Order: sequence, then structure tokens, then C-alpha cells
Amino acid sequence: MLDKIKSVKQKYGIVGNSDPLNHAIQVAIQVAPTDMTVLINGESGSGKESFSKIIHSMSKRKHGEFIAVNCGAIPEGTIDSELFGHEKGAFTGADKARAGRFEMSSNGTLFLDEIGDIPLSLQAKLLRALESKKIQKVGGGKEIPLNLRMVCATHQNLEKKVNEGSFRADLFYRINVFPIEIPTLAERKEDIPILVTHILNEIRENGSKSPTFEDSALTALKEYVWPGNIRELKNLIEDINHALEKAKK
Repeated sequence: MLDKIKSVKQKYGIVGNSDPLNHAIQVAIQVAPTDMTVLINGESGSGKESFSKIIHSMSKRKHGEFIAVNCGAIPEGTIDSELFGHEKGAFTGADKARAGRFEMSSNGTLFLDEIGDIPLSLQAKLLRALESKKIQKVGGGKEIPLNLRMVCATHQNLEKKVNEGSFRADLFYRINVFPIEIPTLAERKEDIPILVTHILNEIRENGSKSPTFEDSALTALKEYVWPGNIRELKNLIEDINHALEKAKK
């Protein structure tokens, strides 16, 4: 299993050797060959999409499409059409029929990132699609059969949203068949020196000299909480590098 985990890290550019990270990858590898619906829980910047790609690439659907949708980036008024498609004339501007992301991911994997941002008004339709394995386009009456694997991700506490009434309990239980917890950077601080070296190497490969970090600086990085996780660490190092490059001119 350790060799398989190492191979997955190399393929998807996942850096680190901490136990929480290795455990999350191991769980992804184990669930990938099944057709279970997976819910990936992790803070922003922790690498949730990489895990969805691991699951797809190691599944029996790996030769099908991998369609990723950021539910939080789609306006509420268009997300219904974006997911389920629409027929010609279904609404103003619908001058032709269009397939939605569900239909496009047939025989493959549909990754719904930030599923906690799905409007409450659309959650019942999403639940019906998952349970019946059929959808209807906006403005259409024909049922379209589905054959796909669903992987969802969120940085939010969906159980809390269920208790608050902003996320349907039945939908939560339907997508939470197999949860995977992605560790925060604060939960794997021993990986920070490895990550810093990796980011600095990337900077050098892009033609910059890149800064150096003394042990005291690495200690300070380990003591920080990192609410933005790996993305925040990378941005910080790149900002330091840009500042040093600018100071030299």
C-alpha cells in the first residue's frame, strides 16, 4: 500500500509524508474501485479536487469523462440548467437545447465541489436524480437515464447546515455514503518543510533564484495556523519571492 500511496502522490503532485495525509490517500484508493458516492470534507486550499481525480482515475469509470463543477461559482439562477441541461425555449436566451453536467458525465464521474452551496430549492431535484438515476432537462418532460459516479466535496460542516435547515438531511445522508477527511495544513505541520522545498523548486524551475528559509523561519511557519492551507503557504512564498525580485531591480 505504501508504494501505491507514493505512486499516487507523484502522479497528482501531492507533497507530504504525514500520517493524516497518507491515511486520506489510502482511503481514497480503497473506495475508488467501488461505485459508492463519496463526500470529501476539507478546508479551502487543502486539495479536495486532487482526491476526486484519484478516485476517478482508479475506478472502473476511468475511461469515461471526469466533469468537475464548482457549485459555489455558478449563479443560483443558472445552476439548474448547468447541472441538468435545458431544452430549446425553456427560458429567455435558450435558443437551443443543451446537455447539463449530469448528462455530460455519463459513464464517468461527476465531481460536485462545494456542494454545500447548492440552493435549498434545488436540493430536492438533486436528491431525486441520485435516487432514481434519472434527470429531466429544464423545460423538458423526457427522463434521461444516468450512469455515473458521484463525488462531492465541501469545506462546510454539512451536519450543522442540516440542523440549521439550510441543507436537506435526506440529501446529506445520500451523499455521505463514504466520507473522506482531508487534513488541514495545521494537522500535518511536519509536512511544511517538504512543502516549502517543493514550492521553492517550482519557483526555480520558472527561472527565479527563489528565497531561502532558515530553520527559525521554518519554525515560525510551523507555528502559524494556516487557515488557507497549502494555497496560503504557496501564495506567501511566491509573494516573498516577488518582493525580493522587485528589491533587486
